[in-house]
Parts: sequence; structure tokens; C-alpha cells
Amino acid sequence: MLISDLFEETYFAITANKARTGLTILGIVIGISSVIAMIAIGQGAQASVASNIQSIGSNLILVSPGFQRGIGQQVSTGRGNATSLKIEDATAIASKVDGVSAVSPELSRRYQLIVGGKNTNTQVVGVTDKYLQVRNVQLDTGSFITTAHLSNNSKVVVLGPTTKTDLFGDSDPIGQSVRINRIEFKVVGVTKAKGGTGFANQDDQVFVPLSAATRFLAGSDNLSNISIQAANPEVMSLVQEQVTAVLLDEHNIIDPADADFNVLNQSDIVAAASSVTGIFTILLASIAGISLLVGGIGIMNMMLTTVTERTREIGLRKAIGGTSRDITLQFLAEAVMLTFLGGIFGILLGWLLAFGVTKFAGIATQISVSSILLACGVSAGIGIVFGFYPARRASRLSPIEALRYE
Repeated sequence: MLISDLFEETYFAITANKARTGLTILGIVIGISSVIAMIAIGQGAQASVASNIQSIGSNLILVSPGFQRGIGQQVSTGRGNATSLKIEDATAIASKVDGVSAVSPELSRRYQLIVGGKNTNTQVVGVTDKYLQVRNVQLDTGSFITTAHLSNNSKVVVLGPTTKTDLFGDSDPIGQSVRINRIEFKVVGVTKAKGGTGFANQDDQVFVPLSAATRFLAGSDNLSNISIQAANPEVMSLVQEQVTAVLLDEHNIIDPADADFNVLNQSDIVAAASSVTGIFTILLASIAGISLLVGGIGIMNMMLTTVTERTREIGLRKAIGGTSRDITLQFLAEAVMLTFLGGIFGILLGWLLAFGVTKFAGIATQISVSSILLACGVSAGIGIVFGFYPARRASRLSPIEALRYE
């Protein structure tokens, strides 16, 4: 059988009953579009999480207080929690660890901020002048915390853009006063937006001098964490090891398993978050893949029905010299063509669904070439797998029995 004849016969076969063909293709369309949309949502979430983590700083290493139980286990909120890191630890890291560009000790607490009749509960972070460099923070207006503010215990505050809007709306807050824990702080600057939501919103926080935070707000010099910027990505692992060694020495701890702190680098955080979102993507794609299985069963059902309806035609083709191979190719080509058409429309619908989710639900999506290739491969595979049995069954019909079929 010529290729041109095969395509012509396939065209006539799938257009003979347009309604049935359309409904069969619809199952594949829904399956393919669901898989593409779900993968796009998962990959979009993965990219968004990675971007948010990267935005908190460049070549960042985080030291947090807490008793580390062991490798791969969570840090306990018991022994050493929020009391094991001191300003002296940050000073030791800055002076003793090689490959460090900057060190930023931080003290973070949530407080109620009040301006006139407006108030908001937000994160107040006590920082030094190194925070801008370590955390990639940029100023929109005004100035940031300076060494003079630190040495003088100045009651000044730098607002995040979300907090600024909550308290001052569109007016200029520079020079105005904000009450934090019933203490007046003067606004000296506003940072640029970085993005985020909920408790992870980097824009919904304010910054005060670390010295003022420890003296007037927290009443303690215990740090919430220490942020360290490595000189380049290549030395991050080495810096992490040195930081651990220095802190063990500072805390007089011999066994690393008894460390009352935890050291993580940015790459570890991104890898852990990517692993979680990757599993989430696979789960979504697997659930959507069930509809593909249903669509494949629909194609097999249609092809079996077609074989039964065209039994006499098959017998006639065999009687005039058609081989079993020709019959198999004909019915297999019809099944593959159905899934191919379903795949094309499914890809278009999946792209529209992903766009709609981003446009109307505000959820980031990301359609990759790999997901489209996967969809095409799966649709072709479904046509072959679910079309082979009906095609094989048609090819094995006896021409004499087929011609007798009523």
C-alpha cells in the first residue's frame, strides 16, 4: 500500500462519522491539555520559589539558632532556640572566615506599628549597614541604616513598600514618626519592592538599627540569624565549613552533633525547595495523566467499533490481495491520526489554560518545550498502544468469514 493511499484512506475513515471522531478526539484533548497545564503550574511554582529564594541575597549563607539533631533532620525549637547566637558570633565570623564579603547580624520580631489612626502588625528587623549588600536590598527613597545610627542607638526606621503603603498611603513618609512598641522612630528611608506573599513578603517589613532593636525593643542581644555573603559561588561550601568550625569554637562545642546552631547555604535551600515543588509537579501531572488513559480507552473503543462496522470491507480488501500488514497499518494509522489531532488541539488548549491561570488567578505558570514534547510523545504512544489491538484484530479476520458478516 502506498503512503499516499494510506493517508487518503485514513482521512476518509475519520471523517465518515464526524461526531464520533470529534468526541473521541475530545478525550485526548482534555488529557493532553490537563497534563500541559498542570506541568506549567508546577514548573511555574518551582521557578517562583527559586526566584524568591535567590532574591533574598547573592551567595547567601544563613546561620540560625537551634539545636541540630543530626544530618537530614529538622532543627529543634527547644535547646538553644533564639538564644544561641550573639553579636560576638557575627564579629568572629567576619574576622576569622576567609572568602566572606560581608556579614549581617539580624534580630527580627513582630510588632505593632502605629501612625495616627492607622496601624499594622509587621516584621521589625534590627540590622547593620551591611544588610543592603548581603540581602540585595535597594532603596527607593531616603537613606538606610548607617554606622552612625548604630553607634548612637538612633531611633530611626526604614520602611518596606507594603508597610509604607499601609501606614502612609501615597504620602511621603520621610521625616515622619512611627510608633513601634510604644517607642517613637523617625522614618529615614523606603526600600524598593522585591515581591512575596504572606509571611514570606519581603516588602512587608521594616528595618531599624540593630543596637536600637536590642536596647529598646527586644531588650536582649540574642540574634535571630546571621546572614553571610560569600565572595563567589565557588567558595560557598568552604565558607559554610569554616563558619561551622568558628561557631563550634566560639560556643565551646566539641561534637558537631551537639551544635546549637544551623548553617545553610542558598544552594541547599533552593535544592530543597525545588525537590518539593518537583514532587508537586509530578503529582499534578500524574493526576492529569489519568484523563489521558481514559482518552486512550475511548480510542480503543472507537477502533473496535470501527472494525466491527467495517468487517465486510476488510474481507473485500483481503479478497482482492490486501495483506494483514496493510490492514494493520490502515487501522493503526487511523488511531495515530486521532491522537495526533487530539495532541495538537490539546497543546493549544493547555497553553490557553496556563495563560488563563496566570491572567485571572495570578498563579505563575511556565510552559517548557519538554512538556510539549512529552505531550506529543504521549499522544503518539497512546495511538500506537491503544490502536494496535483493534488493528491487529482487523488484520486477523478471515476474508471468507468477513464477507459473510451481516
